[in-house]
Amino acid sequence: MIQGLRTWWQKQTGEDETPFDGDSPAFLVSLLTHLVLVVALGLTPLVVPTNELSLTVVSVPETEVVVELKVPEEFYFSDQPSEEVGANSVQGDAMALSEAPIISEVSAIPSHHDILPEVDVANVEINNAIEVATGLHFNANMAVKGAAGEGTTGAVGAIDRLTHEILLSLEERKTLVVWCFDSTASLAPQRAAIHDRFDKIYEELGIIEAAGNKAFKKHEDEPLLSSIVAFGNTVELITKKPTSSLTEIKSAVKGMKNDDSGNEFVFQTVLQVAKHYEQLRYAVQGGSPERNVMIVVFTDEAGTDQKSLDEAVALCRRKTMPVYVVGVPAPFGRKETMMKWVDPDPKFDQSPKWGVVDQGPESLYPERIKLNFSGSREEDLAIDSGFGPYALTRLCVETGGIYFSVHPNRDVRRAVSRQETQAFSSHISQFFDPETMRRYRPDYVSTTEYERRVSSNKARFVLVQAAQNSQLDQMGAPNLRFVKTDEAAFTMALSEAQQEAARLEPKINQLYELLRGGEADREKEETPRWQAGYDLAIGRVLAVKVRTEAYNAMLAAAKRGLKPKDPKNNTWTLKPADEISVGSQLAKLGERAKMYLNRVVKDHPGTPWALLAEKELKDPVGWVWVDSFTDLAPRRMADGGNGNPAPAVNDAKMMLKKPPPSRPPPKL
Repeated sequence: MIQGLRTWWQKQTGEDETPFDGDSPAFLVSLLTHLVLVVALGLTPLVVPTNELSLTVVSVPETEVVVELKVPEEFYFSDQPSEEVGANSVQGDAMALSEAPIISEVSAIPSHHDILPEVDVANVEINNAIEVATGLHFNANMAVKGAAGEGTTGAVGAIDRLTHEILLSLEERKTLVVWCFDSTASLAPQRAAIHDRFDKIYEELGIIEAAGNKAFKKHEDEPLLSSIVAFGNTVELITKKPTSSLTEIKSAVKGMKNDDSGNEFVFQTVLQVAKHYEQLRYAVQGGSPERNVMIVVFTDEAGTDQKSLDEAVALCRRKTMPVYVVGVPAPFGRKETMMKWVDPDPKFDQSPKWGVVDQGPESLYPERIKLNFSGSREEDLAIDSGFGPYALTRLCVETGGIYFSVHPNRDVRRAVSRQETQAFSSHISQFFDPETMRRYRPDYVSTTEYERRVSSNKARFVLVQAAQNSQLDQMGAPNLRFVKTDEAAFTMALSEAQQEAARLEPKINQLYELLRGGEADREKEETPRWQAGYDLAIGRVLAVKVRTEAYNAMLAAAKRGLKPKDPKNNTWTLKPADEISVGSQLAKLGERAKMYLNRVVKDHPGTPWALLAEKELKDPVGWVWVDSFTDLAPRRMADGGNGNPAPAVNDAKMMLKKPPPSRPPPKL
C-alpha cells in the first residue's frame, strides 16, 4: 500500500521524493491506531449500561433572628471647632482612643477631601483666641501614647492650651493639677509670665464652671485643685496641701527662690510627685479613682537625672498620671546650645553673655555625625530638631501628655541671627514646619528596644557608631595661595600645606569605611528618619574625603611643575571647582557624594537633613589651579607728618563714663 502511494505521488508531481519516504508511513499508522483507540474508549460509557444513584438533599430554612439595637440615651458632642474631620484631622487621634493603644503617625485612610464633592456652606465666624491642644488625654479604661511636640513661641501659649487639657480631665472626674517649676535663674522670667497668666487660666475655668458646664456640674465639691512644686538640686512641695485658692497658688509661684546649683532633677521630681499623690488614684469603695492627677513641668533644660526616666515612666503609666512639659526645642543631633543671658538687675551691666546649657539631643543616642563644615565651625550652626529633649519628650509620650517646645524666636520662614535671640533663650538659627517633621519622629522607646531596632539594620548601626565618634574637622583654613619667588621656597610651601591634609586623611578614611559597611542595608531601610540620617552622613563624609584627597593631590601635582598662561605670572591659587582632574577614582567618589546629598535634598525637603545637605553641596569637592601676577618689588615708605602741630586735646571730653559693674551669669 505504501509503495502504491509513492508511485501515485511520483506520477502526479513528477518528483522522485514523496511524503511517504522514511518514517512517515510508520507515523501515519501509529496516528490512525491511537485515534481509533481514543474514539473507542470515549464511546464505551454510552454503550455499557450503568446503575445511577439518586441523592435528595432537604434543607430546613433558618429562623430569622431579630436583633434589637440599643440606642444610647445621651450623645456627647465636643464644643471645640475642628477644621477637618476624619483620621487625618487634628482630632483624628482622639477618635482612635477606643481602637488601639498606639496611634499611627501616618494615616492610611484617605482624607475626606479626596472622596466628598465640594458643597457651598454658610459663612461661619470662629473665635480663634484660644488654641485647642492636639495631645491625647487618658481614656477611662486605657492609656494611650501622647504627643511628641507642639511648637509655641512662649510658655503663655502653652498655658492656654493646657487649660483645654484640664477641662478634658474634668469631664471625666475631679482633677488635681501639680505645677512643677524649674527654680534655676534662667527660668525666672518665664515663672513671672506664668504667675501673671494664672489669673486668666482660673478666670476661664471659673467662667466655664459658672456657665453650668457638665465638667464642673457633675462634681459636688472642689472639682479642681492645684499644688505648686519647685525643683532644682532638691524638690520642694511649696503648697503643703492641694488648694483651690488662686491667691495661694500665685503667692507660691511668686515666692519661689532661685536655685544656683545648675542642677535640674526633673525626673526625681515627677517620681516624688507621683508617689505623693498616688493615693488619689486608688478606687474609693470599689468605685472609680477619686481624682485625675495631671503633672505639668516647666523647665528650660534636658534634666540632669535622666537615669530616673524609666522609673518615672513606669510609675506614671501605672498610676495613669499624664505628664505635660513646657520645655525647649532640642538642637538637632547635639547635646549643648548657647543661652543668651542678660542680668535681670538693671544696676549691673546689661550686655548679653552666653552660657552653655544642656537641651538635647532629640534621640536616645546621637544620630548625626560630628563633622565641621569647610572653613567654619559646626558649633556656630545650632538648628532645631523639630522635637524636645529625648528623655523629657519620651516621658510625655509614654504617659499620654504633651511636650510643648517653646522658643520666642520660632519662625519657620527664615533664619534667626544670634543678635535676634531673646534673653534667657538659646540660639536656634533655623526652625522647621511641625507638620513636615511629624514623619521624622525619633523612637521613644526603652533603651533595650532602641538598641534592638538599631541593630536590626546595618545602616542604622554604623550611623549610630559614627555619630558617637570624636569630633572630625575639615580643613578649616587651608593655604590656597602660593607665591613662587624661587623653586625651593615654592616646593617647601606646597609640602607644608600637604601636612594638614595628610593629618586628616586617616580619620576621614576610617569614618568612611565604617559607614560604607551599611550601604547594603540602606536600600532595605523604610523609615524616613534613618534614611535621611544615613544618606547625609555618608554623603558628607564622602565629600570631605574627596575634597581633602583632591587638595593633597593638586599640591603634589604642582610640585612636578605648573605651566602659567602668562610667563610673567608668579602666583598660583587653588579655587574650589566641581571638576576633579587628579584621578578617575576620586571623580567617581565625588559623584557618589553628590548622589547621596542630592537624594537627601530631594526626598526630605524642609528638614534639618536637607538643610545640611544643601550647605555641603554649595562647597565643591574639586579644585583647579588659577595663575596670576603678584608685584614683589618693595614699596617706598610714605612721608611723615606735614609739620602741623598736634590738635588740642579736651580732657573733659575724653573722660569716659564709668560702665556699670558686671557680674558673671549664674549656673544655667
